[in-house]
Amino acid sequence: MREMLFKMERPGQVQVGDLVKITEKSLPYAYYYTLEPAVAMSGNIEFRDRLLAREGTVKQIEENPRGYYVTVEFNEPS
Repeated sequence: MREMLFKMERPGQVQVGDLVKITEKSLPYAYYYTLEPAVAMSGNIEFRDRLLAREGTVKQIEENPRGYYVTVEFNEPS
């Protein structure tokens, strides 16, 4: 299993246990991922750490002074 953190701007967009789909976008130096439909976004991920799965399960949602963070678990080797 592999986990990835996504930043969500508003609460209530997803719930723990939800199955979510992601979209991959590329930059000249990295990839980034979006939980659909544009609910949350990952940070930049280096090419060597590219995510192969396109669906995952919401494992945890945390709130801190900087916003809401969603941890998604993907079924692929770490």
